[in-house]
Amino acid sequence: MSEDGKTKSVKSVDGAARPQRVSLKDIADELGISQTAVSFAINDRPGVSAETKRKVKETAARMGWSPVYAAQALGSSKTMTVGFAPSRAEDGIQNDSFMMQFMAGIHQSLSRHGYGLLFRPCTSDKEAIAVYRDWARRKRVDGVILVDLYADDPRPQLLTELGLPSVLAGGPDPSNLIPSLSIDDSATMRTVLEHLSLLGHRRIAYLSGDASLDYSRSRVAALKAFDKRRNFDRIWVEDTGFDPGRGVELTQRLLTESQPPTAFIYETDTMAAASLRALSSIMLTSDMLSWDSGIRRFPYDLPAIVSFEDSAICESAFPSITAVHRDASLYGTKVANLLLKVLAGEPVAGNRKILTPKLIVRESTRMILPTPETV
Repeated sequence: MSEDGKTKSVKSVDGAARPQRVSLKDIADELGISQTAVSFAINDRPGVSAETKRKVKETAARMGWSPVYAAQALGSSKTMTVGFAPSRAEDGIQNDSFMMQFMAGIHQSLSRHGYGLLFRPCTSDKEAIAVYRDWARRKRVDGVILVDLYADDPRPQLLTELGLPSVLAGGPDPSNLIPSLSIDDSATMRTVLEHLSLLGHRRIAYLSGDASLDYSRSRVAALKAFDKRRNFDRIWVEDTGFDPGRGVELTQRLLTESQPPTAFIYETDTMAAASLRALSSIMLTSDMLSWDSGIRRFPYDLPAIVSFEDSAICESAFPSITAVHRDASLYGTKVANLLLKVLAGEPVAGNRKILTPKLIVRESTRMILPTPETV
């Protein structure tokens, strides 16, 4: 360390000056205290006074000291890494705008606290379970964020047995083994159905992603409860496996029934947009579209369409798609913050519902027939 307290420079093999990393010994020499005292102060360990801790940290900041990750991890038995291994179809993640924003929120929160995110997408629950076992065996991560809880899900029990601290985005966990933060899907479905009901829709189809997932089951239960109170003419619930192509097929099949749905609720924005495009193409190429005869089917005869995910796709489609807006990035941040509290040993609430979403009403559920003056 130079006399003015700046970082020393040393000669490298090529003769060029290179800055030398400031060490704990350099800080100790600067303050005239032991290196052990500096280490205790830096790591907030007992054995040194609050005043010493303050002086050490101020001096470390002034001198440009930064922790060596490998040594810090070895000394604290921490990896400073959080694991995230969602199980989806091979292309399910990149086509899921909600998941991408959710991950961005997780990363934003973790990075502020010096943690990294180990993202390991899996194509099956069996693969995900193998990944968790491997992480625990190699002490690869400090904790895990769990998503997409399903009926009789073995993962909360497994993570508990493996000793991997974890939190659940969704839920709640029926076994009450891990804390969770969930979006109020029941209330959201009721908001969607109230909107469609006020528009006069009494035949409504819900095309879910995966009927075994906890949030899908919550939405289906809310749909059936609403139907019981309002006595719709008919409701449909179909499982698509998050496949937009399957959503299109089901939409087209349902519309061939003698009394087809007049409104469709889709699990994802891509499924809603794909179905809208398919229906629009059929109507635009059919001989039922005749401007000369005054019959103007498209887009006014389209069924009402609602997406449970909002994105630029919904906003830019024509007609624009009514969608449930959830701040996925904020949700990811809150879930990550919950895990950080668990890792710090702080008390956390078992299960909480947060972020009741907002319904953004667009053209797909409020198309108005044009007057002669606007034609």
